[in-house]
Amino acid sequence: MATLTLHTYWRSSCSYRVRIALGHKGLAYEPVYVNILEGEQKSDAYREKNPIGHVPTLTVDGVAYVESVAIMELLDDLYPERPLLPKRPEDRARVRALVETINAGVQPLQNLAVLAKIGDDKEKRTEWLRFWMSRGLAAFEALVARFESEAGAKGPFAFGDALTMADACLVPQVYAARRFGVDLTPFPRIVRADAAATALAYVASARPEAQADAKPDVK
Repeated sequence: MATLTLHTYWRSSCSYRVRIALGHKGLAYEPVYVNILEGEQKSDAYREKNPIGHVPTLTVDGVAYVESVAIMELLDDLYPERPLLPKRPEDRARVRALVETINAGVQPLQNLAVLAKIGDDKEKRTEWLRFWMSRGLAAFEALVARFESEAGAKGPFAFGDALTMADACLVPQVYAARRFGVDLTPFPRIVRADAAATALAYVASARPEAQADAKPDVK
């Protein structure tokens, strides 16, 4: 078994995704905590592993891999048991579409670097976050409904009756949406999928507050 080390931050949604994926695979790993509020991700030592200075970074036997979706795809290739993607190519494309709705359409817009460009006005930041989160979640909700109809992907999770990479991306985004007061009432399928995923023990253990570096008093 390879030695896995995850550079992570408790409230990073991308780190949260990978923690869920590792838990889904039943893989043990050593966490290395990177405090992004204190700028530890900007250090020369960390940028040698991750040039853009983001978390997470996963090292496999000392080799660094970056970007959460690429990391999850790697885990699925290395450890095919309990897959994160369906078997059928058409269904894999559907799950990847759900993944990218969050990964490309929502999450980058809530990064600290983006918020810093908006300014220090907390009300303006919150308005920005709520707009983009609501927009992305609405698209995700619509896709889940479409895939239930056209692919028969009916079940408690985002795509069918088993957790997929789409859930690994959705759960952290729902966490962030609740944190910033986004109204989830218009998104019943999302709420259902989030509830199904967070009821799993390994997903619960991946929650931000369950991490050793958690600082719940940090707003």
